[in-house]
Amino acid sequence: MADHQLRADRDRLKVTFDTVADRYQQARPDYPDELYAVLTAATGLRPQARLLEVGPGPGKATIPLARRGFRITCLEPGPQLATVARRNLAGFPGVQVVQHAFEDWQPADAARFDLIFAATAWHWIDPAVGYRHAWQLLKPGGYLAIWAAGHVVPAGGDPFFQDLQDVYDEIGEGMPASAGFYAPGEQPDDRAAIERSGHFTVTRVRYFDWEVRYTAAEYIALLNTFSSHIDMTDGQRDRLYGEIRRRLAARPDGTVRRHWGTVLQIARRRDEPVAAGRA
Repeated sequence: MADHQLRADRDRLKVTFDTVADRYQQARPDYPDELYAVLTAATGLRPQARLLEVGPGPGKATIPLARRGFRITCLEPGPQLATVARRNLAGFPGVQVVQHAFEDWQPADAARFDLIFAATAWHWIDPAVGYRHAWQLLKPGGYLAIWAAGHVVPAGGDPFFQDLQDVYDEIGEGMPASAGFYAPGEQPDDRAAIERSGHFTVTRVRYFDWEVRYTAAEYIALLNTFSSHIDMTDGQRDRLYGEIRRRLAARPDGTVRRHWGTVLQIARRRDEPVAAGRA
């Protein structure tokens, strides 16, 4: 697929989340507490450090870090998501939600940040802009942290999603031939892209995995927060969700186990960037 088509699809899909702003906080899983402990230990951050979050959504990853006493500026381009985030973060006076895209944002006071982080949001950022702009907004020695929750399939895991692929194929939403199911600790990461940018040096990579059990209603609510499912036609969703209800109703407990995995990648700002691709 041509680069311009990839960019067009990315720009179209990334705004779909704003239509499900009220559902996102409840339906999406929390990240493991240990992730935040590793992040703060690896970066040496102390309370009152200045953090910038890229794409907070309703504040899923913001709240655990706000509780640790950090001052956080959140850049959320979606107006509905920004409204929900302000409501969810109202109890933290050190947190500010700004409705603005990351790529061309500048702080009013020209201050720089100790850490820029993105939780399941960095893949929506244009890589030609993202790393350079993050470097510009960070203090010398500052850090960039990226992680994203995705589907993993451990040994002995629930095969429900794989078994459901015949329905996805039927409605024209099958997985690309190049896609696959990753075991925990084997999912791809951004290390090469981070280093290739020439602006950062990767200092820590850590894998996490966990499991959440869903009823049919809860699982469908989760799927309704994924851009690919939001973008489906009503007919596609009706066929898929009807089959999910039917198949889970046939299970003794009526539930599905969803296995989640994420890769925390922490990179330190280079004092001076090097030519892209030569890092």
